[in-house]
Amino acid sequence: MLNQIVLVGRLVRKPELNETENGKKVSTITLAIPRSFKNMQGEYDVDFIDCTLWETVASSTVEYCNKGDIIGVKGRVQSRTIEKDESKKTIMEVIAEKVTFLSSKKEDKEA
Repeated sequence: MLNQIVLVGRLVRKPELNETENGKKVSTITLAIPRSFKNMQGEYDVDFIDCTLWETVASSTVEYCNKGDIIGVKGRVQSRTIEKDESKKTIMEVIAEKVTFLSSKKEDKEA
């Protein structure tokens, strides 16, 4: 069996580091990834994919990345069940195991 995913996209917002009740570091990022084909209007649609980062991967991403940066994420897809209001919902999420910093968005420099 194999459960592996590789994504390359732009960060939608600056990553933030949070801590769980158990003291583990966690960050949730969203990648904007354009599709490789045009839609009926001749435009490229964009997918927004949430990724969860843990511990050192989360810390280094928060420290070195900003909104608009291009990063690569290697990880796995994971499902979990959430119970809310007597109903169960299964969600799929990407758990990042490695993040590669590919390029930074150029900042406008004012003189």
